Amino acid sequence: MKTTYLNTDTIETMFNQLRLSFGGSVVKESKECILEIKNEIGAGKIQGISLSGGVSYIEFDMTFSDDITISINTPEKNPIYFAYCSQGSLTHSFGARRKKNVLKSFQTGIITSQLDDENTLYFRKNEHLNVTLITVQTTSRAKNSKKEGLKSKLYNTFIKKDNIENFVYIGSQNLKIAEKIQQINAIKQDGLVRTLLIQGLVHIILALEIQQHTDDVNNLETSTGSLTTREMETIKQASMYIEQNFDKQISITLLCTKFGISPSKLQEGFKLMYGRTVTDHIRTIRVQKAEDYLKNTDMNISEVVYSIGFSSRSYFSKIFRETYNCTPIEYKTAQKVLPISA
Repeated sequence: MKTTYLNTDTIETMFNQLRLSFGGSVVKESKECILEIKNEIGAGKIQGISLSGGVSYIEFDMTFSDDITISINTPEKNPIYFAYCSQGSLTHSFGARRKKNVLKSFQTGIITSQLDDENTLYFRKNEHLNVTLITVQTTSRAKNSKKEGLKSKLYNTFIKKDNIENFVYIGSQNLKIAEKIQQINAIKQDGLVRTLLIQGLVHIILALEIQQHTDDVNNLETSTGSLTTREMETIKQASMYIEQNFDKQISITLLCTKFGISPSKLQEGFKLMYGRTVTDHIRTIRVQKAEDYLKNTDMNISEVVYSIGFSSRSYFSKIFRETYNCTPIEYKTAQKVLPISA
C-alpha cells in the first residue's frame, strides 16, 4: 500500500505534492490544475480548481494499480468536505487506525474533523473510481462572523461543539449530483467563463448535498425510493443514451429492452434524477438541442425539426414556445438582430 501525505489547503501546492507522489504531469490553467497519470501507479486523471469563498473542487477519475492511501492534514483550518462517489467506492477514516466509513456509488458524504486531525482516504486497487470532494475551508472565526457568509453558515451547521468532535455523515444515494458532475465535465469554455460555470455547478452540488442531509435527518422517503445501486447506474446509462441519440425514435419499450430495466423502475429513476417522466425528458433534450441549432447554425425551422427527431413542425413550435416563451421563428430572427445591435 502506498501512502501520500497532503499538508496544504491550496490547490496548486496539493497538486505538486500529488505529482511528486504519483508521477505524471500537471497542467495548470488559471485556477485549475489537472494531473494526468499513466504509469505503474495507475491510469487516469485528478483535476481540481480553487473557487471563491474558500471553496475548492477536486475530482478523482482513476484506476490505481495498488491500494492507495491519501492522508490530508490542514492544521490551521477547519475544512468541511462534501464527498460524492459517481463510480466505485471510497473509504474514509480519521487517521489510519480509527473506524472506517465507506462511501458507495451515488452516495453523499459530509466530513469535519478536529484541528490537526488527519482525514485518510483509501482507494482500492484495480477499481475504477470517480469521486469528487468539495472542500470549504473554514476557521473558528467563521463561527460568529457575518462577513464569512456561506462559510459561517456551514461552520455552525456541521462543526460540532467547537470542533471537539469529529463528524461523519454517509447519506442516501442521489442521482441529481451525478448529473451535475457530468455537466461540469462537459464544459467546453475556457478562462473566466469556465471558472464561473464550474462555480455555479459546484454551488448547486453543495445545495443538493446539504438538502440530502436534511432529508435524511428528517427521515423523508424521497431519496432513492426502491432503486438499487445497479438500477441507478442503469438509469444513468439510459440518460446518456438519450443525450447521444436524441434525434432517433426512442421509446420506453426500447430503453427497457436495451438496458434490462422495468418501465416502473425507469420512470422512478428519471423522476428522481430529473423530476420528470422519461417522455418529458426526451422532449426537453430535443428542445434544448433545437435552441442550440437555431442559435448557432444556419438551419431553417424545418431542418431543425427533422434534425431533432420531430415529425410535426406545429408541435415543435408549441413546445418551443412553452419552454422559451417565443416561437422558433422569433428566436431565430432575434439571433440575426442581436449581433447588429451589439
